Amino acid sequence: MTKKQVTQAILQCNDQGGKAFVPYIMAGDGGLQTLKENILFLQEAGATAIEVGIPFSDPVADGEVIQKAGERALAEGVTLRKVMKELASFKDEVTVPLVIMTYLNPVLSYGLQVIAADCEASGVYGLIVPDLPLEESDLLKDALKDSDVALIQLVSLTSPAERIEAIAKAAEGFIYAVTVNGITGVRSSFTEGLEGHLERLKAASSVPVLAGFGISTPEHVRSLGALADGVIVGSAIVQALHEGDRETVRHLIDASKNQVPNS
Repeated sequence: MTKKQVTQAILQCNDQGGKAFVPYIMAGDGGLQTLKENILFLQEAGATAIEVGIPFSDPVADGEVIQKAGERALAEGVTLRKVMKELASFKDEVTVPLVIMTYLNPVLSYGLQVIAADCEASGVYGLIVPDLPLEESDLLKDALKDSDVALIQLVSLTSPAERIEAIAKAAEGFIYAVTVNGITGVRSSFTEGLEGHLERLKAASSVPVLAGFGISTPEHVRSLGALADGVIVGSAIVQALHEGDRETVRHLIDASKNQVPNS
């Protein structure tokens, strides 16, 4: 199995002179019936891949906007199992890789023995589990080993060099470079040293490096995209979709296009 669907989508975008843009949406915010509509809109607008968040009662990595979206989705009765079933129902209409962001408890409740096959049946080619550190990831990695589903690792700003090397060695799909200290959410600025951090990650990694957390404006997309292979935008996308503001979403995605490839 290749585990390269997401990687190849990012590299193809880079080869065409742009940077990857991966929007995050909360599955079931506004009802599960909005999932297909939002994914097909983001695909049409130019997303490279789409990160689908699963609502959870204790979302330790999520800022206020995504927490509230998760609460709305939980109130609609949305679960990982329901999301997988819904994604499978329109898989043939989706042409970009999907990545699920969830926490460990929903994954274990779903069942390690079936999650890989169900991901593939739903067009999901990556899993991000922010409360599962590399040192404890073997169980899930083993469950995914015979599939095309990549287990995507996050790297924090404070990760020491030896940890970066270990994560880079194990990396699949892409490396999720966290660009702020703390939880997700809109930021006005980023820390000094971020450029060097992203450069070190890119030098160590054999898969693309995407910057995420706090990216909320077209200027952020352009500036951080120039330092990485692409960006992940969450809170700004979630808020715009909640408000029905598709124009803002298009502006964010458009900012990732036609950038000079980062050597």
